[in-house]
Formats: sequence, structure tokens, C-alpha cells
Amino acid sequence: MKNIKPFGPSIGKTKLSKKFLNILNKEFNKKSKSKKIDYSSKLASQIKKELRISKKFIKKNLERELKINIIKFLSNEKIKKIKEIKILNLWVVRQFKNEYNPIHYHEGDLSGVGYLKLPKGMTNNKMVKNKKIRTNGTIDFINGQKSFLSKSIYNVIPKIGAMYLFPNYLMHTAYPFNIEGERRSFSFNVKLILKK
Repeated sequence: MKNIKPFGPSIGKTKLSKKFLNILNKEFNKKSKSKKIDYSSKLASQIKKELRISKKFIKKNLERELKINIIKFLSNEKIKKIKEIKILNLWVVRQFKNEYNPIHYHEGDLSGVGYLKLPKGMTNNKMVKNKKIRTNGTIDFINGQKSFLSKSIYNVIPKIGAMYLFPNYLMHTAYPFNIEGERRSFSFNVKLILKK
């Protein structure tokens, strides 16, 4: 776990195990055929295929690795008196050509995003020749306003297996991309109970 401080709030960056990625991808593939469990209408996105993962599945298969990384992130921030970490929800997002997630924030205290699958060449922009635009399919974390010696946007190019942790109030957006293929990620929210 590496903590990055591009502006006020810290962002944690880590790499997830292949086992974690395989388990979550397998569960998503199995459940995604049902229209009953589409989570899109509950989220800010302009994306059609999102799936909430059950609390039972999270507890059995994902919780341990998530909590280990959350504890490392908080420890790097000198927060060690953690009584309980409650994973409120976790969902998988299938983003395709021209879909996007507008600027938004989350519930809870801490949120995360991780990457499960990415189309090759997603960040290339074929529309603008001789100009390298790196926002296609990327995520921006946004805080405050740009001023002297202060950035307000931290852009991240997703990598399979990478996971980012951040305070729930940190605004962020996932940009559309203009090629065929699937950008699959997961997001989650956490409530922290600290010891007094």
C-alpha cells in the first residue's frame, strides 16, 4: 500500500491478488445474466450494466483482502485505533464505448475502486490526431480548486489489479472511451468505527 497525496486528502494505491480478481470476475460473470440484480439505477453512472455483490459473498471471499488493505492505508495515515471496518456495499461496473461516470462522491467514510478488465488501447484517442489526450477511460480524483502550488485534479490510468482507496467525499469521475471493449471495475464503500 502506497499513500499518495496529490492535494488535501490522501489516496491509497495497492495491487490486489490474482485470486481476488479471479473470484470477483467469476462471480460477476455468473450473476450478470440476471436483470433482477442490475444496480445501475441506484448509482450516478451513465452505464447500463452494474451489479451489486451480496454481503454474504463479500464476507466469504473478498472482505479479508479489502480489510488488510484498508488497515494499511489508515496506518500510513497514522490512524491505528480501528474498532470495526464495515463494508457497506460493493458493486461491479461494466463500462463500454461512450459510457461514463459523472463527477460524484460516495457514502460511508472510505471508498475504493479496483480494476478487473480493460480494453487494449483504451486511453488512445483516435479522434484527435497528433495530440495525446490521456483521459479516455481514465479516472480523475478532484479536490478544491487549482491555484498556485496546488493541484485540484489527480488523473489515474487504470491497470488491471490496481485498487485505490480514498475518503468518501473525494469527488471523482470515470471518462468515456471510444473503442470497442469492456472496462470492468468494482467500487465499494466502508464505514469506520474508531476506538475512543
